Amino acid sequence: MAAAPAVQLAAATLPVVIQGGMGVAVSDWRLARAVSLTGQLGVVSGTAVEVLLTRRLQSGDPGGHVRRALAAFPRHEVARWILDSYFVEGGIAADARFAQVPRHTLASSVRLQELTVAAGFAEVFLAKEGHSGTVGINFLRKIELPLPATLYGAMLAGVDYVLVGAGSPADLPGMIRTLARHEPVTVSVKVMGARSDDNVGGLTFDPATVLPLRPANLPRPRFVAIVASSDLARGLADNQETRPDGFVVEGAAAGGHNAPPRGPRRVDELGQPVYDERDVVDLPDILALGLPVWLAGGYGTPEKVCEALALGASGVQVGTLFAYSDESGFDAGVKAQMRERAVAGDLQVRADWRVSPTGFPFRVADIPGTLTDITVREARKPVCDLGVLRTAYLRTDGEVDYRCPAEPIAQYVRKGGREMNTEGRLCLCNALFASAGFPQRRPGGACEAPLVTSGTDLGPVVHLIGATDGPGYSAAEAVAHLLSQVA
Repeated sequence: MAAAPAVQLAAATLPVVIQGGMGVAVSDWRLARAVSLTGQLGVVSGTAVEVLLTRRLQSGDPGGHVRRALAAFPRHEVARWILDSYFVEGGIAADARFAQVPRHTLASSVRLQELTVAAGFAEVFLAKEGHSGTVGINFLRKIELPLPATLYGAMLAGVDYVLVGAGSPADLPGMIRTLARHEPVTVSVKVMGARSDDNVGGLTFDPATVLPLRPANLPRPRFVAIVASSDLARGLADNQETRPDGFVVEGAAAGGHNAPPRGPRRVDELGQPVYDERDVVDLPDILALGLPVWLAGGYGTPEKVCEALALGASGVQVGTLFAYSDESGFDAGVKAQMRERAVAGDLQVRADWRVSPTGFPFRVADIPGTLTDITVREARKPVCDLGVLRTAYLRTDGEVDYRCPAEPIAQYVRKGGREMNTEGRLCLCNALFASAGFPQRRPGGACEAPLVTSGTDLGPVVHLIGATDGPGYSAAEAVAHLLSQVA
């Protein structure tokens, strides 16, 4: 028998600009493809892609993009059952509800694993279709249950970069190497209340479950760790098993989830976390590790790109500028409000300690009609039916269950959660799908309200909107602006 071919590192020229991975569906395949076509690194979000794919199909799959991607999936019977289960010609009725997708657990069903792999494949396939540019996928390490299946699907589609933040990504290099050989991976999952002798185990994903006939080894994508401290960067780089291919060093000005302050918990008059000198990353220390570094959080101008390069970085990661671009996945009405308020100078973006069930500070934009509006928030009946941000815990009977502080309070408390942990929590899962134009309809006709996340550096957004003839600008125009002072 011939030996299996060695795992190869995917060839890539280092980009100067990495487009930030923004979920849910804000950095979708359209945005990533548009950035990749400019020669820079376009990035798709890997968050809840299995739900996103089904909602696109139930919306009629305009343009046939999802069906085209599924036609290229290496196991046709999987693509067939997904289409049979979720595709609706012309889209579901305006008053209809999206069909639910089962929630991931430590023992997700074979069908859910197949759906998740196919969704990861489709998002990257569409982003890479028809060109030779590089495409990455972004994960939150804290969302661990669907991670290996989504990653495997992305690798089947030839993803070039894997970027991971929101927790220590120490196990990702090994996971990538193992999945490239189509071998099973086991992910250590934190189960609250479990002791080492409880023998809870972890999550195991076996590629053979989805592709029984083992294909040739896959090229290994480059792995970039998103960090907010030199301690984590050094810890990853000093071990050959965890050493990444580069770092994104993210500051507190970025949108979405941010690292909490390293000092004692303090808030300002808006309830935002207070950062101080302890949170300033020792950039020379990270650069000394000898790996490529990209700077993020407030680097969305040509001057900041040049500053990053002068400091010795390979470039920058930029999210907010692309989030407001024509190709981003925000709902058109939501995006119009974001742009109008940004130009008018009355879009307040703040970091909220409580809103995210993860406990990480989360930046939200105050926009009427969204969940930052107290009237809208109080009208919503709590429900947890997507469960992307659930955490595992050990029940008194020794079984593993899942809970979320944004679910109905009585349900959360019944599962052993403390009521105080529910104060101010919002269902990011449903709200972010609504902001991407896929809101779930509830009994009685009400739709889930959106919640918008954004970085605080809106100056470049306002500049580009003012420099164009229309209400916005393209991703290509954003890239050209960022690189306009680079020789």
